Amino acid sequence: MSSAIPPLCEADDATFWPWFSSPALAAWPDRPRTVVVLPLAGLADWGLGHPLDAEETVLLQVLAGASRRRPPDRRLLVLPPLRFVAGPAPGCAFAIEPPAAQAQIAEVAASVGAAGFRRIVLFNASPWNEEVCAAAARDLRVGRGLHMFCINLGSIGIDFHPVRSRDRRRVQTLVTALTGRSPEAPPPGEPPPPRWGEETVTPLAGPAVALEPARLEGAATLAATADRLAALLGEVGARDALRSDGRIDWS
Repeated sequence: MSSAIPPLCEADDATFWPWFSSPALAAWPDRPRTVVVLPLAGLADWGLGHPLDAEETVLLQVLAGASRRRPPDRRLLVLPPLRFVAGPAPGCAFAIEPPAAQAQIAEVAASVGAAGFRRIVLFNASPWNEEVCAAAARDLRVGRGLHMFCINLGSIGIDFHPVRSRDRRRVQTLVTALTGRSPEAPPPGEPPPPRWGEETVTPLAGPAVALEPARLEGAATLAATADRLAALLGEVGARDALRSDGRIDWS
């Protein structure tokens, strides 16, 4: 029997918060300008023929790639992902109510703030949690004076939304490349394409990209998306700090 401990998730070891000791974090230099990333990924069937953890598979690979691209003068810490998030669609699994999802984001962010870190990025893969992240970030900015940012995977080119996505086939190909598994064929008798706002997921029709070509196409998509995220994280780190340590003068 192997004694190897399975990893918590896909991560860049040099920036993964759990790999640092308490003394190392207590002595962390320039905590107010360090960017702390909280990933959020749901479990759902997006009609791509891939397992329910496709969001996390893509999200964390993109984040790990962006972490490795950071300039030496940019400090970055990445938290373990939140996997239990809001999921109103029938294909979602292990979903929680939006207030509970927002509360757990607030709890994690408050702990990060208590440790002296002020810049927090909510990096979210789930289309159903974009509004939850926006609301949580707003309340944390107002209530706790934290410098909050939201980056949705869909906004940087990898959109799991069944209607809004401009290229679901490319998303499917990327998951194929990252998992090394060809997608399962959709069930017969596809439903009609859903209208905007409906939560029905239409399975992709037609042949999926073969495994070997998918690896090449997926690698290019992953690199481009990681580059975009790295640039955004660099912009977050370069922003001026909030005045008065984030306190809001209501007078």
